[in-house]
Amino acid sequence: MLQSCVEIEKINYKINGDYLNIMDKIKIENLEIFANHGVFPEENKLGQKFLVSVVLYTDTREAGKTDELTASIHYGEVSQFIDKYVKEHTFQLLERLAESLAEQLLLQVTHLERVKIEIKKPWAPIGLPLETVSVEIDRSWHTVYIALGSNIGNKRQFLDDAVTALDLLENCKVTRVSEYLVTEPYGVTEQDEFLNGCLKMRTLLTPHELLDELHRIEQDAGRERKIHWGPRTLDLDILFYDDCVIQEPDFCVPHVDMQNRDFVLKPLCEIAPYKRHPVYGWTVSEMLSKLSLK
Repeated sequence: MLQSCVEIEKINYKINGDYLNIMDKIKIENLEIFANHGVFPEENKLGQKFLVSVVLYTDTREAGKTDELTASIHYGEVSQFIDKYVKEHTFQLLERLAESLAEQLLLQVTHLERVKIEIKKPWAPIGLPLETVSVEIDRSWHTVYIALGSNIGNKRQFLDDAVTALDLLENCKVTRVSEYLVTEPYGVTEQDEFLNGCLKMRTLLTPHELLDELHRIEQDAGRERKIHWGPRTLDLDILFYDDCVIQEPDFCVPHVDMQNRDFVLKPLCEIAPYKRHPVYGWTVSEMLSKLSLK
């Protein structure tokens, strides 16, 4: 049974320091679904009631100006999708159900940029009186820029295969790829010249999950980490992940030395000249100009 209310609400979204009203919210509240999820076997067999609420983040401006449903998100179709998905799958944990549902909504629903999901379990079998137990998560698409490099074997093929491998991941979409640039080796100079490039992609992966995928793709290409800055079949580095700043002993985002590498900045400037570094505040174009003056 569908018991929901739908609300469209403007939110402020910060881009490069400016607040712009570019994202809206469509809310579906307390969609009632009888399904089979839980740790106990009887929950999976007998089933119970769940209440699902979602907030769909999108841009409703065009729909608001044209009155065209295809320009927005059809909340009726989304409700039917949620109902079908929750009924057709069985998970032990609400966390798993929420995560899986969020991922499928982001992959399947056109115009959806971000989703918040709350799943309530009013009949939770804990042997105590309570109104409900719930799990709430917030997931979204992320914009990532990745540097590519190779100086062993068929360099172009290694780079092309890496782009394809990333685009074939279910939760990643490559949106732009720079031209490849022939460059001199950096650090250890007594090795063959490199072929370098950059790509832009959207992903549902966290930074660490993405890093694991990059390492897997490098290994599939025969990458061996023997010499720092040494020859390699394939090198994949995260340059930007949204505007996140990550500083860990073995993982830094933005890339810690990108501002000093023209073989990174040149192809990156081709696809994102006005992307601003979240720490230094410079655009990619400005970083390249500063580097050329050194």
